Amino acid sequence: MTNPNTYSEAVRQSLQDPESFWLSAAEAVDWYVKPSRALSHEGTSSGTWFPDGTLNTCVNALDRHVAAGHGDRTALVYDSAMVPTQRTYSYRELLDEVSRFAGVLSGQDVVTGDRVVIYMPMIPETVIAMLACARIGAVHSVVFGGFAAEELAKRIDDAEPVALVTASGGLEPTRRVEYLPIVSEALRLSERAPKAVIAKRREGFTAAPDQGWLDWDAAIADALPADPVPVRATDPLYILYTSGTTDKPKGVVRDNGGHAVAMTWSMRNIYGIGPGEVMWAASDVGWVVGHSYIVYAPLLVGATTLLYEGKPTGTPDAGAFWRVAADHHVNALFTAPTALRAIRKEDPDAALAADHDLTGLRAVFVAGERLDPSTYEWTTTALGLPVIDHWWQTETGWAISANPWGMDGMPVKPGSSSVPMPGYDVQVVNESGEPVGPGVEGSIVIGLPLPPGTLAGLWRGEDRFQRSYLAAFPGKYSTGDSGYLDEDGYLFVLGRSDDVINVAGHRLSTGRMEAVVSAHPAVAECAVIGIADQLKGQRPSGYVVLKADATVAPEKLRAEVVQLVRDRIGAVAAFRDLTVVDALPKTRSGKILRKVMRHITAGEEYTVPSTIDDSGVLVGLHERLSPDLAQ
Repeated sequence: MTNPNTYSEAVRQSLQDPESFWLSAAEAVDWYVKPSRALSHEGTSSGTWFPDGTLNTCVNALDRHVAAGHGDRTALVYDSAMVPTQRTYSYRELLDEVSRFAGVLSGQDVVTGDRVVIYMPMIPETVIAMLACARIGAVHSVVFGGFAAEELAKRIDDAEPVALVTASGGLEPTRRVEYLPIVSEALRLSERAPKAVIAKRREGFTAAPDQGWLDWDAAIADALPADPVPVRATDPLYILYTSGTTDKPKGVVRDNGGHAVAMTWSMRNIYGIGPGEVMWAASDVGWVVGHSYIVYAPLLVGATTLLYEGKPTGTPDAGAFWRVAADHHVNALFTAPTALRAIRKEDPDAALAADHDLTGLRAVFVAGERLDPSTYEWTTTALGLPVIDHWWQTETGWAISANPWGMDGMPVKPGSSSVPMPGYDVQVVNESGEPVGPGVEGSIVIGLPLPPGTLAGLWRGEDRFQRSYLAAFPGKYSTGDSGYLDEDGYLFVLGRSDDVINVAGHRLSTGRMEAVVSAHPAVAECAVIGIADQLKGQRPSGYVVLKADATVAPEKLRAEVVQLVRDRIGAVAAFRDLTVVDALPKTRSGKILRKVMRHITAGEEYTVPSTIDDSGVLVGLHERLSPDLAQ
């Protein structure tokens, strides 16, 4: 077998001979029973991975490193800007904590296959609880702490957990969020409340646990360590509910075997991180990035992972991002374009980055939203480092397209999410499902089977899985995004398919327009949405947040941006509306709420999602747009 040590060879082998490619990758994982085959098509539309293998994910993340003599290596660094405090855990210390909390769960009759809901902030106990579930073969479902009681109750009812793990509350720069009253209300609303609730007490919170709840510290002090339980590779590791659901939550299921193989492969080949090196994914464990690259992937390869509590960007300290990276000698940083735009807004000259020693940092990886060329150029100049855009989804669990930085990194193309990763047969198709040529925009789909580590299905929702992902283009997974592949095979993701608007019969991408608008030197971030137009059917409308040092007058800015769009896209875009706003509405994971903005501009009723970063932004935006609605 040819060793797939170059990108082109890896892609070729992964698509033409997935058996040998992924069995070779599986050699990096420790198995109780090694798989004899990689892929099975039995009983599923999208395939299952390593069907006859057995392993334990916690053993791969912790035990094997201790057994190999690396117990003193730092596994986890906890840095809280809110308390403030810092704490490090060696692999041996983390294994001890995880084993004992696994014993707590076992003592509450949690067994292999049972579900455990985790509703916790960014503290070490969250990571410990997740790994403890994996240790005994329980299926964890982490619910982001920004969700209100009703949304938490929906997820409890869907997952039917045996136990729920929580904490007193979460800390944010301007407030403390009391979790215990939310959990109490969620349990009251739930029809399938768990019998056991375990709460970690934190100082500074006023609400007390309900009667009958277990205290984390007391329970773990008396617990006997639990041994790991072998599970099948196809058994579920976790359920992660996608955000913004309006009816029954959609729980993405991740398996154990494919996940361990994919996470290990991606850490080494995409991020270039190995044993003893430091990875900082500046996200939240409640989101997929936190699952993949705060908790599991770094530990699977014996690296150090950084858990940061707080918002490391924006006022009053736009330099916190760089300070954290310098203090902990971060080698690879994973963040969202939103964070970089927030820093640029407050520190347009990047003076704060120059104040910190970032010599250990080798590259910055971004995902979550498209990295516009101007933010890419600013960050590259500010840091003097490669800035790598890559694209993936909650459903995929790791990058669909990226730059194989740990393999034989490829040239960076601003505006592109780089190239398809091994195992992903990425295609761009028209409405009939036929492939389109280079540079032609269409729907981005992935040929089946999906590679290891991607969703194994939806929790108790096979029919919904079919409808949501496979029905639109039979034989292919529909990403729901639009974009194009260029002549060199680089993928340009322009936005959700429903962000394509029809202007006088011309289908145009608002994502492409955003790339042009954000190129203006005064613009920190922007959103372009389609609004109703009596003559053209729809027309694009842009909303921009200016950099802190911007001095351009609104009318001059509008004229310059309109000309930019005309020059780069053409008069066909019919772009003429531009509104300056103080902020754009976002989820707490940094995604701009374009759908809600469309409702506002249409004069429709809208509900503020429970994950909104600041509902006041929506109110202010609604008031700002009201004059436009009357025109």
